Amino acid sequence: MTTTNTFPAAILFDHDGTLVDTEPVWAAAKVALAAEFGGTWTEQDTLDCLGLSMQFTLDRLRERGVNLPDEEINNLLVAKVHETLAQQPVEFLPGIERFLAEVREAQIPAAVVTNATTSVARRTANAAPEGTFSVVIGNDETTHPKPDPQPYLLAAERLGVTPTQCVALEDSPSGVRSATAAGMRVIVVPGELEVPEGLGTVRLKHEELTLEAVRALA
Repeated sequence: MTTTNTFPAAILFDHDGTLVDTEPVWAAAKVALAAEFGGTWTEQDTLDCLGLSMQFTLDRLRERGVNLPDEEINNLLVAKVHETLAQQPVEFLPGIERFLAEVREAQIPAAVVTNATTSVARRTANAAPEGTFSVVIGNDETTHPKPDPQPYLLAAERLGVTPTQCVALEDSPSGVRSATAAGMRVIVVPGELEVPEGLGTVRLKHEELTLEAVRALA
């Protein structure tokens, strides 16, 4: 049986919509890339890709006219995103920076677990209080992205913790399903896509995140 003294063994964070909101940057990059090839990327395309694998996005871009191999589409897209992000600081969502400081002070292991690009997630992780994130799992780390449990299981393995003793923070249906399938308790925060009722352990706003709230899930 878990106790509040040892629980959680680790806290695992999704990236976009949970820690930061870089989705507008990604969306703009997709719009620009499709336009360069004479295509149109719509708001619906963006919504359809939220929380899903990078492969899904690459396939959709190809459908929108970017007639290139996966690696080339990925490189062009990521380059556009990096170019934009390089011109702005990392801005954590309201309440997140305070919560990360609390996690770091309590010396609870933490990881970023995302279907998105590892380099972008690592940039966010590096902006957190030093030593907060010891593991970053991104799209090039896994063979089965969310909603498969592999990303969260891999993060737990690298942290050296038992998945069932971990708490995940997620904002998308696919992410919640991934963490749940890995055996973790899941805090659902508000995001672009509504997470169906019955998915996740508890629902909190970003500003409501505290270590006390996490430990109450034990």
